[in-house]
Amino acid sequence: WLVPSAMQAKKVIAVELDSRWAAELHKRFSVGTTANNIQIINNDVLKIDLPFFDVCVANLPYQISAPITNKLLMHRPQFRSAVLMYQREFAMRLCAKPGDELYCRLSTNTALLADVQHLIKVGKNNFKPPPKVESSVVRITPRSSPPPINFIEWDGLVRLCFGRKNKTLGAIFRQKDVIDILRNNYNTHSAMQDVPEGAGGKKKRGGAKQVDAMEEEAKGR
Repeated sequence: WLVPSAMQAKKVIAVELDSRWAAELHKRFSVGTTANNIQIINNDVLKIDLPFFDVCVANLPYQISAPITNKLLMHRPQFRSAVLMYQREFAMRLCAKPGDELYCRLSTNTALLADVQHLIKVGKNNFKPPPKVESSVVRITPRSSPPPINFIEWDGLVRLCFGRKNKTLGAIFRQKDVIDILRNNYNTHSAMQDVPEGAGGKKKRGGAKQVDAMEEEAKGR
C-alpha cells in the first residue's frame, strides 16, 4: 500500500521495527518516482516521538493495540483520521456505546477524545497463514475540541469505576480502599495547590468534607 499512498500523498512515513523489513523497504524505494516522498523509520513506534501527520493507516501487531491507540489519541497536533486493523474483540470494545455488553474503560476513554466507527470485518481466511482470531478495521477521528481535563486523572477515575465488576458506582465509592485513594489524592492536590486540609483549626474545604462523609457512610454499613 506504500506505493499507492505515495502517489497521492505529499509525504508517506512508514515506521517498521524489524530491521530486515526496514532494509527491504529501503531497497524497494531507493529508486523510482515515489522514492522522494517516502520516509522509512526503523524503530519501535511506541518509543519514538511521531512526526507530524494528518492520516494514519496501519495493520497493527495486536499485542500493542491498546498502547498505540492511546499514543495516537494523545498525539499533538491532532491528526485528521486513523484507519487501523485490530483484533475483532478489541475493535468491538473500542466502538462500544453506553449500555452495550462490551462497554468498558477503553470505550469510555476513547469516546472522550474521538469518534470511532467500525468499517469492515476481516475474516481470518484473508491471511496466510490464517491467524486464530478474527479482525476488524476501525476509523478513529479525534474530536476537534477535546475537554480541558487532565487525562491521567480522568483515567484513574475511570479505572476505579470499571475495576470492580457487578458493583454500582455507589458501592464502589463506599469501599474503604477507594475512600483511602480519594483521600490521598485530595491531600496531594491540597499540598500542591496550598489548600488547607482542616488541621490546626484551619478551614476544611468541601472536597475533604465529602470524603469524610463517604467514609462515615461506609463505616455505618
